[in-house]
Amino acid sequence: MTTLGAVFLPQLPPERLRAVARAADDAGLAELWLWEDCFLESGIASAAAVLAWTERVRVGVGLLPVPLRNVALTAMETATLHRLFPGRVAIGVGHGVQDWMAQVGARVESPVTLLREYVVALRALLRGEQVTMDGRYVRLDKVALDWPPASTATIYVGATGPRTLRLSGETADGTILTCATSPEGVRRARGLIDEGRAAGDRTDAHSVVVYLLAATGPRAAERLDAERRRFGYDPGQDLGVAGDARAVAGAVRRWADAGADTVVLQPLSDEPDPEGFVRFVAREVQPLVA
Repeated sequence: MTTLGAVFLPQLPPERLRAVARAADDAGLAELWLWEDCFLESGIASAAAVLAWTERVRVGVGLLPVPLRNVALTAMETATLHRLFPGRVAIGVGHGVQDWMAQVGARVESPVTLLREYVVALRALLRGEQVTMDGRYVRLDKVALDWPPASTATIYVGATGPRTLRLSGETADGTILTCATSPEGVRRARGLIDEGRAAGDRTDAHSVVVYLLAATGPRAAERLDAERRRFGYDPGQDLGVAGDARAVAGAVRRWADAGADTVVLQPLSDEPDPEGFVRFVAREVQPLVA
């Protein structure tokens, strides 16, 4: 079964989050996803607020840039959210935008090495293990959480390139793909993830989450085209969907058929009604997908 979600864009001011979160929860949206984009809003602080304001919606953070965060801190924050709100949070980590990492003095020479060390250490800490690591970037000396999650914590990796997709398959529990991923791109990503899983002798489940640009209402197709141009996407690429609930649900099914377990609808940057968007996803699109 395909899980459906929606994004709260951090380009909106933080004070808008409460109304959008409550609208999502009241409408029965399965998942609300948040971003930690520089220099907008904190992923962890936003997730904690949404979880406290709501009763049932699952919250995803996709993603936390690892150069900004000591892995022990990320483990502590993730474990705290899992203990406070069991089964309602999913955390993704990734390289971060390298220009932003350079701006804050956190850019590293080998982002892939950092991410590998980080994910290995993070998952071990969240399993309640005592971790000692003397890596190129991650160094821990007998570190263990006093309050690890009471149940398994799923860690996603945000990935685009082949090396990171293979790394995600080998080390993570799931992968997050950007809105620049077509259905064919999902298939290719699945293949690379499976290569990594084979290299790591992984036989457990690996969930793939993909963001999908979506526009509805007046001038939906025109607005979607403008958003594609803003992101620098080729107009001929199979990216995004515009139309009513049936059109959007049909697109969700195409991305799901290509290998996405969760499709997260990403509103356009000019979306005039964020609360209305999450209600549309939950009440009109979700039933058609289910």
